[in-house]
Amino acid sequence: MTRPTGYADNPDTPVLDRVTWPADLRRLSDAELARCADELRAETISAVSQTGGHLGSSLGVVELSVAIHAVFNTPYDKLVWDVGHQCYPHKILTGRRARIRTLRQKDGLSGFTKRSESDYDPFGAAHSSTSISAALGFTMARELGQATGDAIAVIGDGSISAGMAYEALNNAGDLGRRLFVILNDNDMSIAPPTGAMSRYLAGLSGQSPLAALKDIADGVASHLPEPLRQGAERARELVTGHPKSATLFEHLGFTYVGPVNGHDMGQLLSVLRAAKARATGPVLIHAVTVKGKGYAPAEGSDCCYHGVAKFDVATGQQKKSAANAPNYTGVFGDELLKLAEQDTRIVGVTAAMPGGTGLTALQKALPSRVFDVGIAEQHAVTFSAGLAAGGLRPFCAIYSSFLQRGYDQVVHDVALQNLPVRFMIDRAGLVGADGPTHAGAFDIGFMAALPNMVVMACADEAELVHMMATAAAHDSGPIALRYPRGEGTGAAMPETGEVLAIGKGRILSEGSDVALLSFGAHLSEAEEAATALRARGISVTVADARFAKPLDTDLVDQLADSHRALITVEQGAVLGFGGLVLHHLAASARLDGRCSVRTMHLPDRFIDQASPSEMYADAGLSADYIAAEALSALGAVDLSQNRKARA
Repeated sequence: MTRPTGYADNPDTPVLDRVTWPADLRRLSDAELARCADELRAETISAVSQTGGHLGSSLGVVELSVAIHAVFNTPYDKLVWDVGHQCYPHKILTGRRARIRTLRQKDGLSGFTKRSESDYDPFGAAHSSTSISAALGFTMARELGQATGDAIAVIGDGSISAGMAYEALNNAGDLGRRLFVILNDNDMSIAPPTGAMSRYLAGLSGQSPLAALKDIADGVASHLPEPLRQGAERARELVTGHPKSATLFEHLGFTYVGPVNGHDMGQLLSVLRAAKARATGPVLIHAVTVKGKGYAPAEGSDCCYHGVAKFDVATGQQKKSAANAPNYTGVFGDELLKLAEQDTRIVGVTAAMPGGTGLTALQKALPSRVFDVGIAEQHAVTFSAGLAAGGLRPFCAIYSSFLQRGYDQVVHDVALQNLPVRFMIDRAGLVGADGPTHAGAFDIGFMAALPNMVVMACADEAELVHMMATAAAHDSGPIALRYPRGEGTGAAMPETGEVLAIGKGRILSEGSDVALLSFGAHLSEAEEAATALRARGISVTVADARFAKPLDTDLVDQLADSHRALITVEQGAVLGFGGLVLHHLAASARLDGRCSVRTMHLPDRFIDQASPSEMYADAGLSADYIAAEALSALGAVDLSQNRKARA
């Protein structure tokens, strides 16, 4: 890796303009590194104002990003960001500044770390609590002779609460190898000073030999004036239960250092340099940061600008497009509150996403009836099973891609015991800018595979209301309802939800040539395809399956027996709804050639971020593709080459 053409060590040049790769940081003075962090913060704000994305978390780690890359020899040393939504400053520092305004766009940079994007992203992530496990894997690869250096995991105070993080900490402590975990703690009120503690820490790196890391940890609080010393003790108490006790991390075999000010470049550099020079086993550095640091609208926001649309830098005003219809998550939240007001047994469960899943309305109105269990999907599922076994009616609201993390619990603790947990599966299907890590592609298959499970998908926001009423009334076992991210279709909303007959679909329009059987929110695309087919003189039936399990076999038989072609359409992976239809038709001896049956689903590959419409076009699921598939099934066109290209 080389410097860009025209690089010059001109003191009048902005420091960030002299940094293309982390190696450039290592030639800067500590004062220049501090300037670089200020400029990096401004660059991050400017970029995200044009693209949208995860701003608050990225602003909270600006100084950490600079300091880590300045002290450690990345990419030989492996820097692993937990979740990865805070990686925008890291991307700017690692050769991607010129493309930073393509974040989260089609053919642009991912909003998370991604191995195929850069050598500086050694481990991809977009789900939480994986970083320590991955970093320990790199550590042991080094210990077994592979060409890799130190491993550094940066994990937030929310992510470290998950069980997987503690499993990794326990294993790392047992192995006892040199490993660095930086706890990015942005949920505390103390602000370690820039005076006495900074001077103490700065002096450590000038000592020869350096003080042992334990001495650093024990010496920090003693060099603080009151009342700041009390603040440091409160910070330590957060992770130990007692300000004078050994921390949990120390009991697990880590050397604990902290708390340190994650926005004080001098403190960070001193601690990281000392840790790098002295560590022989696992070290946890507890850095206190502020989410949204340095940008007043983000610091003052309740959600700290966790995820933002494009915005005006001067005012912080987000440029969200006007809604044409209520979004599915909002409809779910409002309807759940109505149901809960009528039924005291209804409760909501979320895994650290009350806002994202729409539970905020119920949480504000009936706070004792909402349980936010933290980043712990496994616990959320089994906790919901316990609530159901205790006589309550739990609505467990988890994104499709996150529910994957609790699948064993869905199988063992819910389905096996036939407990009436209501799974509200948000973000079903493709989700746009968050890309493949957040796509809800697999839940149809993995939920429908389970005995006792009922699986529904709503075609529009009105159907969502009816299906919530159905879920609330369903006490005979578990039931799952999937719905997409974003706006609905503008359907007329019912005053109250109707309890639907379990396992029964509906026909919206009748024809005789081809039947389009949709499961879920792609019904509007099926109807658009039907309009195009009718314009060509083809008679089309459009049906909404409503249920994947139990499958409406009477409806499937009717469509297969009375049409020349049957096309299933879904926003899920292969072997989902279409697979269930094919299985039934084969079992009932209807795959005899009289009706040409085709299944349309997501292809067997991950689809990179773009707008949802672009992603579905990439997947071959737009209305044009559905119409073309119907024509092919009728023998009117040959799509074999198109299918190969999309696969």
